[in-house]
Amino acid sequence: MGQHNQTRIIEVVLLGFSGEQSINLCIFAVFLFVYLITIAGNTLIIIIILIDPRLNTPMYFFLFNLSFLDICYTTSMVPQLLIHLWTNHKTISFNCCMTQLYIALSLAGTEFLLLAAMAYDRYVAVCHPLHYMVIMNRRKCIQIALATWMGGFLNAVVQTVITMNLHFNCFNSINHFTCEILVVIKLACSFTFINHIIFLVAGVIMLMIPFIVVMLSYMYIISAILHIRSSEGRKRAFSTCSSHLTVVSLCFGTVIFAYGRPRANTSPNQDKILTVIYSVLTPMLNPIIYSLRNKEVKRALSNVVRKAFFLKKK
Repeated sequence: MGQHNQTRIIEVVLLGFSGEQSINLCIFAVFLFVYLITIAGNTLIIIIILIDPRLNTPMYFFLFNLSFLDICYTTSMVPQLLIHLWTNHKTISFNCCMTQLYIALSLAGTEFLLLAAMAYDRYVAVCHPLHYMVIMNRRKCIQIALATWMGGFLNAVVQTVITMNLHFNCFNSINHFTCEILVVIKLACSFTFINHIIFLVAGVIMLMIPFIVVMLSYMYIISAILHIRSSEGRKRAFSTCSSHLTVVSLCFGTVIFAYGRPRANTSPNQDKILTVIYSVLTPMLNPIIYSLRNKEVKRALSNVVRKAFFLKKK
């Protein structure tokens, strides 16, 4: 029995999007296009925030963090998926699988906390505009950002270490395209009740509490907006929140639906589609949402394009 417990699988097979190679190549093209748009869009947002002094505000400081996080998040899984689709080689080492699990958990947790921090920032901006720059000073913004990153990575350390202590010596096939924690736990031959409890507790702390913070922030925001007498003032106040509210709805809505529904009603294909939405499509849509619905970002982008065009003409 001791020898049996020490046995550990060396490789994991990610079944991914099983199908003919021609279909896989079509999926490859789609994911490559989405990945390139994601990297380009978020990089552009980061560059604009860095070079435009008018965007040196708490709101865009957090947006900078969000764009950087989205680049890291999508890069943690899409390049590997592209390789598997192109070569039809679907294996990954167990250690790489655990590394991918850790990175995905840490970045996902950080994103939820960061979106809650951004909601708090909008609450202060709308409900306490005269004290906004005092409350959300640079030092406090940095502290909040560091706390979100540290919270995400601490959560990932706990869940990854506990997962690695399970005995994986029965199966090595995962019906997914990434090492998502719940499908990895299914590979274990040992007792996984504690893992599911910890996952549930982490879901409350890292997902539901930030979601409640977001909801409470917007309840106060909406109440404050309704008390603004001029329609122009209400429109201006709401425009500062609309982009973030759209991103929050897309991100939290998809993840809560993915993990909140009864597991008995789920299927591997549904899980893959939902994972694609919140881990691949959402990072691509975030910079598009912020650039299309935000006048300051559009103005900064226009200035960058004009400068680039002027330098090219010279």
